Amino acid sequence: MVGRNKKAIFSYLKDHVWKKCQDWNARSLSRAGKEVLIKSVAQAIPSYCMGAFLIPNSLCEELERMMNSFYWGSKKNGRHGINWMKWDKLTLHKNRGGLGFRNMEAFNLSMLGKQSWKLLTDSNSLLTRVLKAKYFPRRDFLDAPLGHNPSYTWRSLWSTQALLTMGYRWKIGDGSTLNAWTAPWIRTIPSHKPSTPPPPF
Repeated sequence: MVGRNKKAIFSYLKDHVWKKCQDWNARSLSRAGKEVLIKSVAQAIPSYCMGAFLIPNSLCEELERMMNSFYWGSKKNGRHGINWMKWDKLTLHKNRGGLGFRNMEAFNLSMLGKQSWKLLTDSNSLLTRVLKAKYFPRRDFLDAPLGHNPSYTWRSLWSTQALLTMGYRWKIGDGSTLNAWTAPWIRTIPSHKPSTPPPPF
């Protein structure tokens, strides 16, 4: 059960990352070595949890702060070094001057978005059938309301509706399941929807 204090429940993620960083601080690591450890281990620790739950933003910021401190930390006597660049800059792609670290909040939403995409495209999966029967029996996932007293899993998946709406559009087939006036399907228009009003009949 996920209660009201979400940060306390998911604090074990912070403990795991902190323990890894403390173990690595005892070694003489180059900047490149720290980069590899952060990308391959520290940022992979919360991946499984982020695929099912929306992690509080404050916890994501603490995780990023620990990784940033570890990356810029000094090897002399365990003292902290100077953070020469903000984490937001480090998360940029290397072609844009960053190092390609993950933005934990955006990564969390993208992982949840993959699960939500299954609710849209795979109607036969057990997850889709259970959630659809309880939360949106007569609607599409993107039109589903949050509902009264929802589970934290549903609340997490529901939070990705705006993300999916920004990026998805219909691929026209025989047109039997498409509402041409309300569904996004036109590539050349920013809204992907017809700009003219529908005919009266």
